Amino acid sequence: MNLYTARDPGNGSEPVERLNAEPVNSAKNRKPLYEARKKIFPKRAEGQFRRFKWIVMLITLGIYYLTPWIRWDRGPYAPDQAVLVDIASRRFYFFFIEIWPQEFYYVAGLLVMAGFGLFLITSAIGRAWCGYTCPQTVWVDLFLVVERAIEGDRNARMKLEAAPWSLDKLRKRVSKHLIWLAIGVMTGGAWIFYFADAPTLLKQFVTGEAPMVAYYTVAILTATTYVFGGLMREQVCTYMCPWPRIQGAMLDEHSLVVTYNDWRGEPRSRHAKKAVAAGEPVGDCVDCNACVAVCPMGIDIRDGQQMECITCALCIDACDGVMDKVGKPRGLIAYATLQEYDANMALATGNGAHDIQPSAVRNPDGRFVNAVRHFNWRIILRPRTIFYMTVWCLVGVVMLVTLATRERLAVNVIHDRNPQYVLESDGSIRNGYTVRLLNMIAQPRTITLSLDGLPGAVMKINGLVDQPARSFDIKVKPDEVTSLKLFVTMPAGATKTASDFTFLASDAENSETAHYKAVFNGPGAKK
Repeated sequence: MNLYTARDPGNGSEPVERLNAEPVNSAKNRKPLYEARKKIFPKRAEGQFRRFKWIVMLITLGIYYLTPWIRWDRGPYAPDQAVLVDIASRRFYFFFIEIWPQEFYYVAGLLVMAGFGLFLITSAIGRAWCGYTCPQTVWVDLFLVVERAIEGDRNARMKLEAAPWSLDKLRKRVSKHLIWLAIGVMTGGAWIFYFADAPTLLKQFVTGEAPMVAYYTVAILTATTYVFGGLMREQVCTYMCPWPRIQGAMLDEHSLVVTYNDWRGEPRSRHAKKAVAAGEPVGDCVDCNACVAVCPMGIDIRDGQQMECITCALCIDACDGVMDKVGKPRGLIAYATLQEYDANMALATGNGAHDIQPSAVRNPDGRFVNAVRHFNWRIILRPRTIFYMTVWCLVGVVMLVTLATRERLAVNVIHDRNPQYVLESDGSIRNGYTVRLLNMIAQPRTITLSLDGLPGAVMKINGLVDQPARSFDIKVKPDEVTSLKLFVTMPAGATKTASDFTFLASDAENSETAHYKAVFNGPGAKK
């Protein structure tokens, strides 16, 4: 795997335009804790990383907007929406997985996996999440597509910004903001479909029959999408997101980050031929500012690593395009680790070259222009990344095992607190309980509820059976909780103190059994 693409310099070169692009955020001049936004007009980039961002944007937006409409047959007693957060029934459906409220630890496990996955990605390849898949990045990319389609590329937008108000400017601005608002409405509209049957809710929403919370949710998400993606953009990443400040603890000398190879590019010169003729040292950077012009965060990567950099690599595409025009090898800006950067710097300056011994491409004047290297396994296989991967896999395996082995029948019991027991006229002792049978499958079934222990005791279920017994067959509804009020009675003289026993719930057809340990209180029990 070559992260640098070495090319033989051409004999001729195309003229390169120097763009009037000054960095809004500069590592050389750190701003106060907060500074008002200065508009950035990123130029459209072309290249492999820009194409990759298009693919990621289409995939992520496609997943977000289309997922609520995917159907999944769970039988006649359960919803057929593949992904559904059913708040009314307190269920979370994800294809063949159904999560009940008491199983929320699965959601917690997913969050833990997401966190360690983010740590792993950042440690290996920097802020790749921020540059490619973060919702803020994806929606800003989408908003920029609209902006460029209506107002033009960078120069046209800057010219329009500086121009006085006219009918044409008003038309373009109103059109742009209306489309941004429409995208915001679609964002909020897609979100609410995750919480109810999508076709039904869409019909209700359009006809004005949907719950008011649906309209409030769409309004809030429309506003946040419009403001964050259209009006604030890089301010969200710089000031609102904590990850730029956390990432410093995640990176080390083996992490891949977007790097300007100043050992090759410096000193910069826009007139290389004149400088060479005059005997002056010349680097490959022609100071065209293309890397600054395409940066959505408004930084100059040539100033080094910066908190604002989201590692989107658009500056690599822009610089590679310029290197092609001037007939020089690509890779002046490239993904590299700090260790590789130091090694190449030592090679270029002649310090420690005998220890490094990499292959290299030289300019005709003998200067090193690009070190050619192969994939370094230390990027992935090092203690930090191995730890993150181990935790990530361990949590995933535990969740899969528990999902595969979990019981879909449960019983919960609450003892009556007042009174703790009732002493009846014949001397028998009665305790009251509320028993909840959880049928966690989408099929009706018959559950046998019985007593284990407490010899001589019988139970009676209000409204279900008239004659007391030690076991009853109870029909429960599919995917629901059945609540029963029952009484357990001990004959006279059987107990004077608290006694332990067990409620057993069993389904012979599905070979499932659940139990709950309970206590029977008598007059001699300690309170």
